[in-house]
Amino acid sequence: MIELRSVNEWYDVLEKSKEEPLLVLKHSTTCPISAAAYQAFGASTADVPKYFLKVRESRPISNEIEENLGIQHESPQLFLLKDGKAVWQATHHAIRQSEVDKAVEEFV
Repeated sequence: MIELRSVNEWYDVLEKSKEEPLLVLKHSTTCPISAAAYQAFGASTADVPKYFLKVRESRPISNEIEENLGIQHESPQLFLLKDGKAVWQATHHAIRQSEVDKAVEEFV
């Protein structure tokens, strides 16, 4: 898993999704639900690149993601990106290893 720390890195990831599918997690370091989602995300066996950002520390990136994807911000929030778009997303308790793996299998 690679942490996104700048808006430019987000744009690089968005562009990379046009070449290969990938996952991006918005993670809150102060929320127990987000901690569980982060663990499920990390445990996923999906063979795609995985990125995450800490929403409190990286609010500008989180805002850009919301604007670029046209999906209202939530945290935790996981996106499967393909061709520069979110083809799947989940929030809160719906972020489970089995669901992540299933989504990647279905959309990749």
